[in-house]
Amino acid sequence: MNILVVLAVVVVLGMLRFRRTSLLMWAAAWWVGMYVLLRFGFSAPIPSSVVTLYMGIVSLAIAAYVTSTQENRDEVSSALIRFITDKRYTPLLAAAVIGIPALAAANVYVKMNVPLEPPLFSRTVHPASPGEITVHDKKIDLNAAENPLLPLQRSNAEAFRKHLEAGRRTYYRNCVFCHGDDLAGSGMFVHGLDPIPTNFTDGSIAGLRDSFLLWRISKGGPGLPEEGGPWDSAMPAWEKSLSEEEMWQVILFLYDFTGQKPRAKEAAH
Repeated sequence: MNILVVLAVVVVLGMLRFRRTSLLMWAAAWWVGMYVLLRFGFSAPIPSSVVTLYMGIVSLAIAAYVTSTQENRDEVSSALIRFITDKRYTPLLAAAVIGIPALAAANVYVKMNVPLEPPLFSRTVHPASPGEITVHDKKIDLNAAENPLLPLQRSNAEAFRKHLEAGRRTYYRNCVFCHGDDLAGSGMFVHGLDPIPTNFTDGSIAGLRDSFLLWRISKGGPGLPEEGGPWDSAMPAWEKSLSEEEMWQVILFLYDFTGQKPRAKEAAH
């Protein structure tokens, strides 16, 4: 986190609390403070869609608080009436009446006029994997490895279904935010990501070994090679939070959901 931004917000809110500012001003300060924290308080930028989502939650929470009691409602309404009727606040009122619609219009204009530009550099969408990786202190030969759960589809259908369901749960708990509930790279974070998440529904995973997916899932963006870079992938190294079995279960789910099969081992070069 950006400590200076956090400290600035805390100091301003503390000063307002110390001065016993009005409830309306206190609520406005909290709203602005939360926006500043979300927008500038994190070293890694948060996608605008996520900021909008959380600010909606913050707005509802503040509205619920200021209307929770009759005393609060009276204090806020009286402050609003003073702001509208007191001639001392006329310049501020005029600025608000003109400025708020102007800001909204400017925001719409900027979003409608974002130029469409090609990427500044080319990327290898599926870079070559290394011959061997280490996952949880276990060495895995990517050229020889296959999903150990896949044979259960023929030998133990019930166990296979349980692993498939576990993979579905793991995906929707962790991966859906970027890759989307339809696995098409259309998650809620997609507008803030570059490169965009992989679209699993375009048929491309049929040309990949399931061991390749284990490499990409376990090592994430930090494990990408220099080939085709520079990379700016937001993909986490999931080996830090998932077991090897959980990652194989997700791979089962990816192929099952898309109706594809992994590239056969004998077809690998």
